[in-house]
Amino acid sequence: MDIVYIRDLQIQTIIGIYDWEREVRQTVSVDLEMAADIRRAAETDNIEYALNYKAVSKRIIAHVENRSALLVESLAEEIAALVRDEFNVPWLRLRLSKPGALRGARDVGLIIERGEKPA
Repeated sequence: MDIVYIRDLQIQTIIGIYDWEREVRQTVSVDLEMAADIRRAAETDNIEYALNYKAVSKRIIAHVENRSALLVESLAEEIAALVRDEFNVPWLRLRLSKPGALRGARDVGLIIERGEKPA
């Protein structure tokens, strides 16, 4: 199994349960690891056979910027589902965090894995 990844994709969005959080855009950070077989792309040097991380990033940004989630849990599940469905990714690990959300901590968030990890 090969892994295509995106690290620290920062997106501004409305997220949180408190009244003040519903009024300001906050930064969320996405780390994503996606199972992909890169051999055909490597053999042909053709993006058509690659998991296009730019296209994945643009799709995630569009979704998150236009979403107003209460919980990081909801947003994480939505991102995982759209990546798996729209980009035919069999397995992924997603880390979603809110930098600066907790005093004394750099960030808080969660890590989820979805799908079957190929051998």
